[in-house]
Amino acid sequence: MRSRYTAYTLDRVDYLLATWQAAHRPAAQELGSDPSVKWLGLQVKAFRPADADHAAVEFVARYKIGGRAHRLHETSRFVREDGRWLYTDGDIHST
Repeated sequence: MRSRYTAYTLDRVDYLLATWQAAHRPAAQELGSDPSVKWLGLQVKAFRPADADHAAVEFVARYKIGGRAHRLHETSRFVREDGRWLYTDGDIHST
């Protein structure tokens, strides 16, 4: 989760795609960053393993757009394939 957050902050679309499960992966052009977004931090709130190859991570990512603070609160789901954890999808929590 932390590496994907860092990839978002650095606009590393290649890394995001490589860590997204193929069945759920969006097109590369859907991932371009908004240059007005300033990422402020990540708080991992919970890690919930479902079994040896499935887990969920709840997090809050803070950012600013035009000087106004925002937060993304999400529970992301991951699957382990060939020893690597891959993002599948997530649920955004209302604030």
